[in-house]
Amino acid sequence: MKKSKSFYHGHLFPAVVISCAVRWYFRFHLSLRDIEELLFERDIVVSYETVRRWCDKLGAGFAHWVKAVRRDPGNTWHLDELFVTLRGEAYVPWRAVDDHGAELDILPQKRRDTAAAERFFRRVLRSCPVPRKIVTDQLRGYPAAKSRIPELANVRHVYVKAAARVNNRAENSHQPTRERERRLRGFRDLKRTQAFLSNFGPIRQHFALKRHLLRASLYRKQITQRFDA
Repeated sequence: MKKSKSFYHGHLFPAVVISCAVRWYFRFHLSLRDIEELLFERDIVVSYETVRRWCDKLGAGFAHWVKAVRRDPGNTWHLDELFVTLRGEAYVPWRAVDDHGAELDILPQKRRDTAAAERFFRRVLRSCPVPRKIVTDQLRGYPAAKSRIPELANVRHVYVKAAARVNNRAENSHQPTRERERRLRGFRDLKRTQAFLSNFGPIRQHFALKRHLLRASLYRKQITQRFDA
């Protein structure tokens, strides 16, 4: 049986250095130059452009792996959109999270209409089972798009108040994206924004345990297991 190549095949630096750099970038609000400095402090001389290439090449693989090992998605979808500006042009990243707060998918699109909602529904269905309930704001594109998809036609649809800073699953899921957007001084390219956000959510959540709900010993045990993974 032929063995599959490692994520790190062909790289000069050891896996522990590469995985640490990629984890820092997606887990914390650090720039590429910040990571270059942190590695240099540990006597590892790497340019920030090398760190960028590691994140571009390996980020999707890490995100796919953490999605595979996390718990099964909940049976409720919470969907919402936020506005970001890419080089002066407004875009709408559509996001879906489950009832545990785990990000299911994200898709930046130009429009906020029925066609965009339908496109996002179909994208989420490719990786997640049909939910029992869908929770959205009062955007009229959601029920129109839902009615066009046979798998979702009979799924219960619940509406919530549409307002900024409302305390619900979907609105709270935007906070890390907004914090990272400020740290990066805004997103710039649509393709790179899609790649970054698709990797950022799953990898960040893999390590962002709910510390306040865990005893110190249990927290250290669980975070060690995730580091090893």
